[in-house]
Amino acid sequence: MTLSIGLRGAHLTLGALCATLAASVFAQAATPVGTWQTIDDQTGKPKGIIQIADDGSGQLSGKVVRGIGEFDHPERRCTACTDERKDQLVKGMTIITGMRQDGDAWDGGQILDPENGKLYKCKMKLEDGGQKLVVRGYVGVSLLGRSQTWVRQQ
Repeated sequence: MTLSIGLRGAHLTLGALCATLAASVFAQAATPVGTWQTIDDQTGKPKGIIQIADDGSGQLSGKVVRGIGEFDHPERRCTACTDERKDQLVKGMTIITGMRQDGDAWDGGQILDPENGKLYKCKMKLEDGGQKLVVRGYVGVSLLGRSQTWVRQQ
């Protein structure tokens, strides 16, 4: 009798653990928070790894973790930047700032293209059950811009 109670308790604990993990994975998939592989919109090739984080107030920012392929140079600097990031290392650089949830999208922030040093307004929207992130950088209105689809990394 004691053995079956012990197993039942273990079963309930394992079930609770699985439910907690599933809820955590779902919550992460419902937001852009996490690690993303960027895909160049012109070449279709992977370009870098970006970590998107929540500052605790619901505002998101994104930082370059590393480059991929020809962009994987630890000493690569943003020589074209014109703000405080001028000549700073791209690795570790915050390139997304001020993103806030707006319905099923995130908006109101900016994204920096470290290749040309330009700042763009930014919109982001999850697709494919949270496994893809469409990131749109634009000037003025959203129609005047370009989009990249990033892939969530596990």
